[in-house]
Amino acid sequence: MQYEHILIRYGELALKKRNRGEFESQLVRNIKKSLKAYPGVQVERVYGRMYLVLNGEPYEQVEARLKKVFGIHSFSPTRFLQTFELEAIQQAALEAVRDVEPAPRTFKVAVKRPNKQFPYRSQEMNHLVGGYILRNTDDLKVDVHHPDVEVNVEIRAEGVFISCRTVRGMGGLPTGSSGKAMLMLSGGIDSPVAGWMTMKRGVRIEGVHFHSYPFTSERAKQKVIDLARILTQYSGGMKLHVVPFTEIQTQIRQHCPEHYTITIMRRFMMRITERLAQKHGALAIATGESLGQVASQTMESMNTINSVINIPVLRPLVAMDKEEIMAISRQIETYETSILPYEDCCTVFVPKSPVTKPKPEIAEKFEQALDVERLVEEAVNAVESIWIDPVTEEEYQAFF
Repeated sequence: MQYEHILIRYGELALKKRNRGEFESQLVRNIKKSLKAYPGVQVERVYGRMYLVLNGEPYEQVEARLKKVFGIHSFSPTRFLQTFELEAIQQAALEAVRDVEPAPRTFKVAVKRPNKQFPYRSQEMNHLVGGYILRNTDDLKVDVHHPDVEVNVEIRAEGVFISCRTVRGMGGLPTGSSGKAMLMLSGGIDSPVAGWMTMKRGVRIEGVHFHSYPFTSERAKQKVIDLARILTQYSGGMKLHVVPFTEIQTQIRQHCPEHYTITIMRRFMMRITERLAQKHGALAIATGESLGQVASQTMESMNTINSVINIPVLRPLVAMDKEEIMAISRQIETYETSILPYEDCCTVFVPKSPVTKPKPEIAEKFEQALDVERLVEEAVNAVESIWIDPVTEEEYQAFF
């Protein structure tokens, strides 16, 4: 069957009441951005529903893009009728059932009738459509509790929508509806997952990567750019700020005790990221930290590291274990890139016995040997900001 429409459903947005219109408008913008390669697609909004009119664009490719738009709970390829004739509705419902693969053994019909001018009530239509399907199929039975397929018929003022298939979406909130955060993006497994989870809650992200050339290679930098580009599947494009970190790491290594180097390095990263957040209008910092995973991610370490900034830190992975994080990284297609063997600055000069319970006052004491303000200011002023475009359709098919 050639589908003409896609019915889009959203879960959490329905609970937003007074702000619902703003969330829906953001979702429309994100859908249009995601489907930029398909200019024929039109987005139509009616109360409580959103439809795409394909106008000949390929359904399968549009489906692949919609699966990666936050804010969509589910969607269905839909047959649209502008006629309200009973026979036409029955025939279209039968064709929809016949199009289901594998062929179902049981079904039910669920009719909704927002158009109260339609002469048949919902329960009557359930019997009229269901009976027609039964009379015109073999080995198909009705099961109202656990059917193999549910035939959804929605009779609205603008026409009749019929669907038999539901595709699960990403859920969450439309990216951009909850402000902006700076994502501390390393080349590892955790931070891209943290970025994805942050976007799922409606937050637009900009990446911040700390690059310590020549201790870290250009291939390590390119790896992070590739990770950011994968994340643009879900965001429609993002900025990546590359911070030169060599001088700071060198100074820390020369002037601070080895067991505190990781703590002091992270404090510098937080200071710099906060400055970038202020500069670019972000309200928070997002990180890939998971409680207890490494020495710098104990409760004491987080407290000491956080003490140098005054904006919130979002840690969406804080209660997850490594296996859970890896499962999501595979799902969002960042895992294979994350495990490429190119070092990042967090693996440079790793102490043999890093402190696991650092104290803010001790870290401050050791930092007195450094010109903290100068080092932070110079790093911020030397940042390289890169706009990462989403992949084109040809690149998407080749890369994924």
